[in-house]
Amino acid sequence: MIAWSMLKTMNMAVVVVAFGVILSLPFALLASSNTTPHPVVRTITRLIIATMRTIPDLIWALIFVVAVGLGPLAGILAIIIDTIGFCARFFSEHVEEVKPGPAEALTSTGAGRLSVILGAIVPETLASITATSLYSVEKAIRSAVTLGLVGAGGIGVELSTAMRLFNFDEACATILVILVVVIAFEQISSFIRSKVI
Repeated sequence: MIAWSMLKTMNMAVVVVAFGVILSLPFALLASSNTTPHPVVRTITRLIIATMRTIPDLIWALIFVVAVGLGPLAGILAIIIDTIGFCARFFSEHVEEVKPGPAEALTSTGAGRLSVILGAIVPETLASITATSLYSVEKAIRSAVTLGLVGAGGIGVELSTAMRLFNFDEACATILVILVVVIAFEQISSFIRSKVI
């Protein structure tokens, strides 16, 4: 039962990060000074990102539990919002750090704005985006455990139930499984980051 719940939690984390990273890219491009269509758009986008990042994922979980009911969907939606806020901020910083040379070279050949972004800016930031995305998976696993405590699904529900029933053996086993999985994933993501960067 613990292993199945942990697998569900990891699946939740992977789905969340996949959606969160994809959805955060447009936010990052609109929030970056060298890719935004207008300074007003940049300011509004940065405000939206700050709002998503500032409100704790536990509060988002409570909002979505009220909106869609108990279960994994509420946790997934909460962590997607948190991931967008986290990733969009760092992605926008990576985009702003890109050297202007390749973008200027493409612009001089007559390439459009979208072609410059996809052909020069995004490839330059790919390694940093990958590293941030991997860290987001680690963060999402930890968040999914916490959100399970408020009924948002995953292994957090098992931990919460064991604690409420004073079944401390099961609670200890659950905590150990979480610890092993988080440490293992940290090692895997560190290895991938060392190869990518």
